[in-house]
Amino acid sequence: MKAIVQERYGSPDDLELREVEKPVVGDDDVLIQVRAASVHPDVWHVVTGRPYVLRLMGAGVSRPKNPVPGTDTAGIVESVGKGVTRFRPGDPVFGETIATQQWINGGAFAEYVSVPQDLLALKPDNITFQQAASVHSLAGKRREPSILAARSLLVRFKRDVASSMRRFHRAQFRTWRHFGPRR
Repeated sequence: MKAIVQERYGSPDDLELREVEKPVVGDDDVLIQVRAASVHPDVWHVVTGRPYVLRLMGAGVSRPKNPVPGTDTAGIVESVGKGVTRFRPGDPVFGETIATQQWINGGAFAEYVSVPQDLLALKPDNITFQQAASVHSLAGKRREPSILAARSLLVRFKRDVASSMRRFHRAQFRTWRHFGPRR
């Protein structure tokens, strides 16, 4: 299978498309044929290896432990492990590839990725694979991999941004009132 591979920390220009072995499915894992994977700041941090402390937190000191970047994915279930009860081949799913901290490569930038079933949810029919891949990391961080949890977090995010903008404008107005308009 083809995958984006990272041999060392550095520029995104150092990433290469290569042939790698297809992941092995564990007993409680789901093998996903990846249809979409998202890029976010955590991926950039792992690709560049900065801040340097993330290397000590499990990413790998001199080079990444897992050479395939990406943690957020959406796709079609290819096969399931013996202990998987929530999914079957052909199901559209989305989720995160790792359960621990996000500053390590999770293998989502490949044609196939093996993911624990607890980190996945069924993709709703009314959203695309690209939308699902970009939204689920919000749900996974709350350990509720559902579109409703993600939507709730997005609404809170919008509310927080609006609140921050109101505070910024109030501070600007106070400054204007104190110093007066420019002449």
